Amino acid sequence: MYLTYFKGQWAEGNIPLFGAMDHSVWLGSSVFDGARSIGGRMPDLRLHLQRVIHSSERVGLQCPLTVDEMEALVREGVGKFPADAALYIRPLVFGCEGFLIPEPAHSGFALTLFDAPMPAFTGFSACLSALRRPDASMAPTDAKASALYANSTRVMREAQARGFDNGVVLDSAGMVAEFATSNLFLVTPDGKVVTPVPNGTFLAGITRARVIALLAEAGVKVEERSVRPQELDSALEIFNTGNYGKVTPCVRYEARTLGVGPMATLARDLYLAFTENR
Repeated sequence: MYLTYFKGQWAEGNIPLFGAMDHSVWLGSSVFDGARSIGGRMPDLRLHLQRVIHSSERVGLQCPLTVDEMEALVREGVGKFPADAALYIRPLVFGCEGFLIPEPAHSGFALTLFDAPMPAFTGFSACLSALRRPDASMAPTDAKASALYANSTRVMREAQARGFDNGVVLDSAGMVAEFATSNLFLVTPDGKVVTPVPNGTFLAGITRARVIALLAEAGVKVEERSVRPQELDSALEIFNTGNYGKVTPCVRYEARTLGVGPMATLARDLYLAFTENR
């Protein structure tokens, strides 16, 4: 089920938003964010809504709504679904007018909610991609910009052509950035939990930050540092964080079978407990 708020009203289905000459369609000026409603609980919702405003500004747009206004709409929309629904919450800001540069004052807004059951905690497979993430001098890497996802879908297509679900992407210096669609964590042979340090090549996610904080409260320090791709070949665990699945284990990396590890399990359990307590 899809439910979209656009121009003052809710409608079901994939409703049309754009014209053929809109800047977002022609030149890619759109940003979005993704939050979750799990049985009516919406962890870190306001952080996601704040980020869509920030992302808008970074690509020359202006979100027409405040965080408070978006939150009120989200809660109104969630109330139209069954109480136990697992939903994806997607605010979208897009350029409507402008030739090469979008006109910020003419930015559109739509909020879409749709059924998205939490994926099973069974894991995914991944390989090392031959593609790279751009750095901040090449692209708006500090925004959740739709234009960046052409890079992600190329990585996904490459990985799936090789028989994997996802791909690990390196930055321009050859260090690990993230998965194509989520942030990456690993457990080293000596038991340390490590995640790539934000260096301007990837969006350090809201779920990523929450998981780091929850692990710290549980006595597990997460090291943020540069990660060489060779470290993935000896990692005891590899897992991701992201809005869609929150915490998901990588159970096969290249030719190695990893399984569902205790640290990924702990991270997920802590996150779900945090969600329940919101």
